[in-house]
Amino acid sequence: MKTTTQEWLNFAKADLISCEKMLDDDFLSNIVAFHAQQAVEKCFKAIIEENNLTIPHIHNLIRLYNLIEPFLKHEIDKRELMTLDNVYTASRYPSDFGLIETGKPTQIEAKELYECASKIFEMITNFLL
Repeated sequence: MKTTTQEWLNFAKADLISCEKMLDDDFLSNIVAFHAQQAVEKCFKAIIEENNLTIPHIHNLIRLYNLIEPFLKHEIDKRELMTLDNVYTASRYPSDFGLIETGKPTQIEAKELYECASKIFEMITNFLL
C-alpha cells in the first residue's frame, strides 16, 4: 500500500476515534454523524489514491463510490451511503449542520452511522492490505 493511501486511512481512523469519544454524548450526535461521513469519504479517497486516480474535490459518497466500485470485491449499501451523505453539508451554519431528513440525529442514529462507517473502514482497510 502506498504511503499516501495509508495517510488517507489514518485520517479516516482519526474520524472514527473522534466518533468513539463522543458516542455517549447525546448533545454531540450530529458531530458523531458528521465524522462518520468523513471517515467513509476518506476511505473511498484512499482507494482512489491507491489506484493512481485523481482525487476529486467532492464529498458526495455516492459519486465517490461510483468511482471506486469497479475496484472493490464487495458491494456497499448505497442506502447507507445516502444516509451518511445526508449528515454532511458544506454549510457552516448551525441550522444546517449535521442534520438528517428528520433533523438532528438521535444518539442511536449516530451510533448506527458510526457502526456503518466502522464496517466500511474495516472492509476497505482489509481490501487494501
